[in-house]
Amino acid sequence: MPKALCEGMPYARTGGMPYADKFHPDEENICIIALYRYLCRLFRQVSVSAAERRQMMNNAKTLRISIVLCLTAVLLASCGEFQRIVKKGDREQWYQKGLEYYNEGEYVKASYLFGGIITAYSGTVRSDTIIRYYAKSLMYQRDYYTAAHYFRNYVKTFPSSDDCEECQYLCAYCYYKMSPKVELDQSDTETAIDEFQLYMNLYPDGDKVEQCGVMMKEMQDKLAYKSFMSAKLYFDLGEYMGNNYRSAVIVAQNCLRKFPDTIYREDLSFLILEAKYIQAENSVVEKQSERYRDTIDEYYSFANEFPESDRMKKANHILASSQKGLKHAEKLVPPSEDDLDYYRNYGTRLDREAAAAQAEEQ
Repeated sequence: MPKALCEGMPYARTGGMPYADKFHPDEENICIIALYRYLCRLFRQVSVSAAERRQMMNNAKTLRISIVLCLTAVLLASCGEFQRIVKKGDREQWYQKGLEYYNEGEYVKASYLFGGIITAYSGTVRSDTIIRYYAKSLMYQRDYYTAAHYFRNYVKTFPSSDDCEECQYLCAYCYYKMSPKVELDQSDTETAIDEFQLYMNLYPDGDKVEQCGVMMKEMQDKLAYKSFMSAKLYFDLGEYMGNNYRSAVIVAQNCLRKFPDTIYREDLSFLILEAKYIQAENSVVEKQSERYRDTIDEYYSFANEFPESDRMKKANHILASSQKGLKHAEKLVPPSEDDLDYYRNYGTRLDREAAAAQAEEQ
């Protein structure tokens, strides 16, 4: 009973009880007695005598002891049966009891029994069943690394089994569950993507294809976000100990090539545009014309793909500033004839690319 509830009742504290100097019950029994006396007062019953109070405390202690003994007996009976199978049971009893424990959700005991008879049943008709149940027992204990090893071993050893599809999916699922935070190494994430892709290739009509696609997309977006964070880090470093804007562009472009449909595509594209613009701004005069043109090209790519983007206002400012900087750079360093031809035909080239993209969609 909460102490705050007891404190509001008559004689809830030892100091308010009769014979407090002779009798010192513990706090829980005080609460029980206080509740009883409170109910007696409500229903106008007689007060509890000292003898009745002692009897109530003895009953409460007896009840607690009985509950503890019952729970202990149940626990010991369960452990005793398991220990008996472990010490005196043969491999058939281990197998049958392992199945029983697995069906009851006792995965720790089931994995112990199945793990102990894998070698004994190797090469028999039960070998595949034992490995599969052992791997699933480990998976339910969140030992995903060991479980994935046995699921993969099952797929390689029993490729024609009816349960091979399930084991391939669970192998991929274990690596999916092992995928760490974005800041950490993503080797398990990449393995999960490969395993999901393998399942989809082997079982294109499988029941888990849709789920595999969803989880694989989630893993790909995680890798894309990690690449975006790396590119953002280079961008924030700026020109510290080198031209980090170029590194940011390379990382972002590689990410877009590898994950073209990522949810971070707009973020990566705008980072490329902004990095190219700042790089052009900080370049020597001889390279500014080329880099401003590259920035303008990047602007039109971004504007064509994300015309409704919230970043269009800033992108338009980058375009205007790049065009102005290009004119200034061309005054200082006149462009070559090839550069002029490229710049004159830029609009025509964009029209051709847009027409080609439209034709491809149709």
